[in-house]
Amino acid sequence: MDNNNLLFHKSIVYGLSALLFIPILATFIYSFSSSWGATVLPDGFTFKWYTQLLTDPRFIEAFGRSLFICISSLILAMVLVLPMIFVVFYYYPALDKVMNILILLPFAVPPVVSSVGLLQLYADSAVQLVGTPWILIGTYFTIALPFMYRAISNSFTSINLRDLVDAAHLLGASTTKAYLLIILPNLKKGLLASTFLSFSFLLGEFVFANILVGTRYETLQIYLYNMRQTSGHFTSALVMTYFAFIFVCTWLATRFSKGNE
Repeated sequence: MDNNNLLFHKSIVYGLSALLFIPILATFIYSFSSSWGATVLPDGFTFKWYTQLLTDPRFIEAFGRSLFICISSLILAMVLVLPMIFVVFYYYPALDKVMNILILLPFAVPPVVSSVGLLQLYADSAVQLVGTPWILIGTYFTIALPFMYRAISNSFTSINLRDLVDAAHLLGASTTKAYLLIILPNLKKGLLASTFLSFSFLLGEFVFANILVGTRYETLQIYLYNMRQTSGHFTSALVMTYFAFIFVCTWLATRFSKGNE
């Protein structure tokens, strides 16, 4: 009976996985097809669409802009979040419950509402931020904050922070030196996992990029939106390239997360 139940559950999981994989497979085949009309299989296969995509200067520039914004946001998050979590866990552990509530606030407000609020707030600012990558970097920082805080705080919980710092103090090291030379190396796996996970999420963000900068600073998602009226084969090649990149980032995040347990 147990074997029958196990077989039934596996059949459900594998069947659902196969069903979800069909659109991805169809898009993948379509991105390589020269033409695909009323026939079951494409009339032919070609690398034309990928060659056209990877040699398109707009795609290269949009991809570079997205990388710049995502990496800058993650660096800002790491610089600010790591010391903050250390202070919370070492000096004020009771604040962890408050932080767990505060980091959920970016998800409590819909992106459209946040974007409109930011537009009204910075429209008349002396420093021009709307339409520039700097407003996206600040916005993406708030999006990455919950992912990074949860992953890194879990790492802090598992390393016996107070014991490590106290041992460093007994050996004559200052708190700052203990943080830099002992604590940070022990957080490497958790930090990498949260970084890759946040990066894959930020790279796919569209609402903030579309409303706050639009075509004035064309990111990868804006480029995908603007190219939706072109050839379906070209768009499929773009989607599969984006999907493959996100898949690699997610796989790396999962791998580092397992190694951190």
